[in-house]
Amino acid sequence: MTARLALLTVVLTSAFVVPVVHAQDPASPVGQWDGVVVVNDVEIPFRFEIGGTPRQLTGSFFDGDLRVESSSGRYADGAVTLAFAQYGTRLDATLADGALEGKYDRGTRGAGYAFRAKRAVPAPVSSGAPDIAGIWIIPTTSAKGEKAYRFIVRQQEAHVSAAILRVDGDTGTLDGTYRDGRFVLSHFSGARPTLLEVTVAADGSLEILQNKRTALKAVREDEARRSALPEPTDSATHTRVKDPAQPLELAFPDLTGKTVSLSDRAFKGKVVIVSIGGSWCPNCHDEAPFLVDLYKKYRGLGLEIVLLTFEEEAQLADPARVRAFAGRYGIEYPILLAGVPDALNEKVTQFENLNSFPTSFYLGRDGRVRYVHAGFPSPASGPFYEEARQDIVRQVEQLLSEK
Repeated sequence: MTARLALLTVVLTSAFVVPVVHAQDPASPVGQWDGVVVVNDVEIPFRFEIGGTPRQLTGSFFDGDLRVESSSGRYADGAVTLAFAQYGTRLDATLADGALEGKYDRGTRGAGYAFRAKRAVPAPVSSGAPDIAGIWIIPTTSAKGEKAYRFIVRQQEAHVSAAILRVDGDTGTLDGTYRDGRFVLSHFSGARPTLLEVTVAADGSLEILQNKRTALKAVREDEARRSALPEPTDSATHTRVKDPAQPLELAFPDLTGKTVSLSDRAFKGKVVIVSIGGSWCPNCHDEAPFLVDLYKKYRGLGLEIVLLTFEEEAQLADPARVRAFAGRYGIEYPILLAGVPDALNEKVTQFENLNSFPTSFYLGRDGRVRYVHAGFPSPASGPFYEEARQDIVRQVEQLLSEK
């Protein structure tokens, strides 16, 4: 067993969370639900839970064993309202005849999703599930220049937990079971709605249908290497600084309107992480807790972090979602409003192939870019999540050790 596969087994045992379904009051929305959102005419199933009291209702999406909790909620006269301020979204539904039906409002992100839910019941499972656990390679040609993705699969009998890892991050945890000759996996945690139907082909490869539209093929990692298939993109080399000798120069307004520049005294002689992100970006939500922990651990040794957030025009005018994002993760470092996402390369000009949210630049004490990391994997990516964290910590500690 390779080190990666061993880590895949150890780290993600907790990915298999089988909900315990309790008796529930049919007149109350409190309890466990099997939800569905409809996205581009595709039904995406997901696990959902409601708790609390009518005046202080709470809702939880799930990303594997991680809860994505509402920021506020209430229940009155059959109407359920749950706000997720960190996403700038709201779930509105009506409880009738033991079922919920309504809409997931995406706020300034675009059209909402139709929503419905019924009381949770154990999912039907077929016997004889084939073994698909491990790391697979999906050949592709992406708009970001990638030639392959990774498909990371954990399995316990018929239950599967998986993720597709791209250069910008992963899909979040796709959960599901084997039934009727195929694995049906899905994810919705308030973001990243995804449905995968996975069938084992006669040659041992996987045929994957994503969201009823996109056909993909996956081969095991060792077979991909024997066949000389392209490797997935290296996050450490995907984006490059044009002139490594030139200090990075950036200046944007913070959430109070004050202009913050990397030439400010607060950053002189410091190791600085400049993170490119957005409160709309699920992979940026994956990265935020890690950066917050880094800041707490190393700030006293000379580390500073700056988040350049790229948001739609409505959020630039009134960054309510950005503030909620900062509050959700306890971000204490500066957040600068840099522009709309499409203006990324217009606003940040010292890099080549800068096209992933998030991307982080690691500056030495002299202000020069010493390391770039595109994207950020979530815990769903198992060993690749751990490798990314460890690699970034090594880079930060090395930069901090330099005088």
